[in-house]
This record gives sequence, C-alpha cells and structure tokens, in this order.
Amino acid sequence: MKLGIVGNGMIVHTALDALQHISDITLEAICVRPNSLETGLQLKDNYSIKKVFTSYEEFLNDADIDFVYIGIINSLHFDYAYQALMAGKNVILEKPMCPEYDSTYKLSCLALEKNLFLFEAVTFLHASFFKEIQSLLPRIGNVKLVQCNFSKYSSRYSDYIKGIVHPVFDPQQYGGTLLDINVYNINFVAALLGLPRQVHYYANHGANGVDTSGILLLEYDGFIASCASAKDSSSPGFMMIQGDKGYMAVYGNPNHLEMLEVSLEDTFYKKDLRDSKNRMIDEFEDFLHIYQQRDWQKMKHYLDISIMVSQIISNARQGNILPHC
Repeated sequence: MKLGIVGNGMIVHTALDALQHISDITLEAICVRPNSLETGLQLKDNYSIKKVFTSYEEFLNDADIDFVYIGIINSLHFDYAYQALMAGKNVILEKPMCPEYDSTYKLSCLALEKNLFLFEAVTFLHASFFKEIQSLLPRIGNVKLVQCNFSKYSSRYSDYIKGIVHPVFDPQQYGGTLLDINVYNINFVAALLGLPRQVHYYANHGANGVDTSGILLLEYDGFIASCASAKDSSSPGFMMIQGDKGYMAVYGNPNHLEMLEVSLEDTFYKKDLRDSKNRMIDEFEDFLHIYQQRDWQKMKHYLDISIMVSQIISNARQGNILPHC
C-alpha cells in the first residue's frame, strides 16, 4: 500500500506513529495547508515521508499514491474523499465518514462504482476484543439493554466557554459531541445490532447551539440502547450489552481500553485490554490485509456499518431515516 496523508492534526500524528510499525505501508506523501508547510516538512523528516504537498490537486495527481488517509475537520470529509475517489485513489477517512447520510451514501456508491476501497477509521471495530464480543453475542440470549458512555472533558472546552470557538465546538464545522466521540458508541451498537427503528437525541447545548453533551436513545424491537457522551465533563467510559442469559462489558474509553468482562450462564472471565501499542495499528493492518486480498465483501461489511451509523446520526440531527445503499 502506497499511502498519502492529508492533514497535520493530532489524529494524523497518532496515525503516523502507528504506520511506523507496518512495513508493507509506505508513506509516499503528505498534504498540508500552505500555512502549515513548516509542520509538514517536520513530519516529512520525522516519519520518512517522501514528499510534501500544499496543493491537494497536485497531491492527488501523484501516481505513486494509491491510498489516501484523510484526517481533517468533519466539514471537509466529503469534499476531500470525493475528490480522491474521482482521482482513482482508495480512501481511509477518519470518523465520522460524513456528518450527513446523503454524503456517506454518495461516497459509498461512488467507491463501489469505481471499484475502489473506502474505509472509515473506527479503531475498535478491528480489535480482537470486538471480534470476541461478536462471536459470543448469541450466548447472552435475548438482548434487553445496551449502555455506552464515552465522556471526556475536551482540551478545547475551556476556550469555548471563553468565547474562543475551535472547529470541534463549531456547529458550522460539524462539531459537537454527537459527531465526535458519540460516534464510537453508535458504531458499537450498530455493528452488533444493526439499524434501530427509532432514534431520539437529548443534548445539552452551548451558547452557539452546539451539543456539548448528550444522550442518544436507540429503540429496537424488544430493547433500548443508550449512548451517552460529553465534551464538557468526564466520567469512566464503558460499553455494555445485556441479555437474559448474561452480559458483556468493555471498560475504558475507545482510545484507552482497559478490560473486557464476559458473564454468561456457564462462563465468567475478565481480560486485560491495556496495551502499550498504538491503538491505530490494528485497523491499518486490517485495511492493508483487505486491500492485499481484494476482499470486497469485507470492505462492504465495514461500509455497511458506516452507512448505518450515518443513518442514525442523520436521524438524530434531522429526524429522518433514509434507505440503504
């Protein structure tokens, strides 16, 4: 895989650290804004990236790049991914794939039409603990309740309450907790249980209307899932699924997982999930394997999850569920 990187924010630094451990992915180029050229040059030297671009058009015209990783603000996801797909590049797009369902739908259909790979970067979906939960899910019996909470006081919130608004708290830039950290909770529920029949979102709003914390309720036939998240306060994180024959729980937040606990009728165990390795290694290795094997079915599986999550988000924000691709 010959990868080009777009962006130079914190998530890009984490991705670059992870990519140092995967020898079959080569870093061909990085594209940054003209006023971030100095940072781009530093990243080039620090991570042995071959080229630096400040023009996205020139970046996409580089024949040495076959995959593009996009780690920029939410409001630019669709435009940058669309241009990359139209240029014949495979795409890894940071979560959320797109803030609006119709944009996710359009990207997914374009990728399938052009026989290109399109992935959304949601780390834990590619971790071994999540595959373990998927395999054990039938053993918990009828699902009765799902609870998720990912709440972390944002490093940008202090500025926000002073009137300094960064993109993560700007509704015009698709900021807010629903489109940021609650996306992890929604992925957990949707990947395991599919699309709900109703969605209700209750949020605390800041001065500019952005949701600084909130609870998303997903109604399924026979049970309810609650997805709580906050950027204006903190609490211990967890993801739990309860059935009439047992439960499974993951403690910690998606960026710093701590423990898996499984309690079934004839089984109980705990597994330490703390790991010193970069949390993004598993997903990049999975993307690489899917690409090398040309496993379109598995790519479509992950794309279907992205579509469901986008549908849920659109319902929460606008009150409409749209049909599958």
